[in-house]
Amino acid sequence: MKTLQVAVGVIKNADGRILISLRDKSLHQGGLWEFPGGKIESGETPEQALARELNEELAITVIASTPLINIKHQYPDLAVQLHVYIVEQFSGDAKSCEGQAIKWVAATELANHEFPAANRPIITAALLPPYYAILDDADEALLLISLQKLLSRGVKLIQLRLKKLPSETIAKFIEKAYPLCKQQGTWVLINSAVKNAQDFTVDGIHLTSRDLMSAIRRPALPCGTHWIAASCHNRQELLHAQSIGVDFVVLAPVLITKTHPETKPLGWSQFAELAAQVNLPVYALGGLAKSDLDKARQSGGQGIAAIRAFLE
Repeated sequence: MKTLQVAVGVIKNADGRILISLRDKSLHQGGLWEFPGGKIESGETPEQALARELNEELAITVIASTPLINIKHQYPDLAVQLHVYIVEQFSGDAKSCEGQAIKWVAATELANHEFPAANRPIITAALLPPYYAILDDADEALLLISLQKLLSRGVKLIQLRLKKLPSETIAKFIEKAYPLCKQQGTWVLINSAVKNAQDFTVDGIHLTSRDLMSAIRRPALPCGTHWIAASCHNRQELLHAQSIGVDFVVLAPVLITKTHPETKPLGWSQFAELAAQVNLPVYALGGLAKSDLDKARQSGGQGIAAIRAFLE
């Protein structure tokens, strides 16, 4: 079966709201909400197709678009590949040129709308920020200072990798740290290797690769907890993460790291090849700087995950 190639835009306005449109009931997956876009014609790049479609459908002119995620999905009657881009720079006021209903919604409201199955990973990718900071316990005395530094630099997603600290120390730290993160709109995940990780008041769990591979289904989370993430190093782990319903993953190491210089890095080419195997947001981790964000995105990644890069 031939795969339909489609360019899709997650269009964000100055307020951070996202444009969605309602598919005509006569179309495939009709009556559901979707992110605007359309078929890539012969000879077009995905970026060219997206710019054309958004101009035809919404009367806006794309000034710049950024890769977000690639998705391959098999419906019972159709195979599609979605080339998804964030569009934050455009001119014109969006309007419906083809009679479809359109509206601007907050990213957090996307889950309240019914989308085609192939669009669901796009919602996750649209919610997640480009940077994922890892706060480790190398120096207990600097934990709160490091956290405040991350928040002051606008980091919106943080993993607490506090494997060596006593539970009481972690509890006291989170008691101070979590309200600070909520004030900044920052999500906090805790590493599954932390003793009694699920007992802490945070926004999710980050599974070690060992805990990922021992899980046969998506772990149950306390009420109000949102995210399940996982650490992956190869195709097997990525596919398992997808099969049990993990929300996003980190894939490592992309480059040589100071902490594990003996570990052979994937390199960007293999990172891109592996990231393309799953319909999941994939953060690149290992020896990276914030300035590697564009390279990560061009390689199919959601963004950069790091320990030191956000503190230096």
